[in-house]
Amino acid sequence: MKRLNKIQNIVFITGAVLLLIGAATFFTGWLYAFYLYTVGACAFAAMQLRAGYEGDNFVIRRLRGQQVIGALLLVCTAFFMAMRIFDFGFARGQEWVVCLAVACVLELYTAFRIPAELEKEKSRKNNNKF
Repeated sequence: MKRLNKIQNIVFITGAVLLLIGAATFFTGWLYAFYLYTVGACAFAAMQLRAGYEGDNFVIRRLRGQQVIGALLLVCTAFFMAMRIFDFGFARGQEWVVCLAVACVLELYTAFRIPAELEKEKSRKNNNKF
């Protein structure tokens, strides 16, 4: 996996915090929660997309694809929130919660599996050197 530089890492963490605060406060009806969530989701997804994988391990590439889908679903959740707030489109109910739940499951799953697979790949390469 490509490492993010210091500024990108700060944007990534700030995006995650804004995303969390925006999603948690959206239930209260606070209008600015949507904007916090949207900025956070866009920053989080952008930095996650920048941290690509250049290797040839099929499992990690598959997990990376799932991670990208999760990041895009976080941004789609912002669109569903906008449809609910501004009363347009087809998603005027709680569809955003379902989209957010699917995104969270994908993000959480890949957050644990990718480092484990990278460690396996690293140990395999170390064993092949001898």
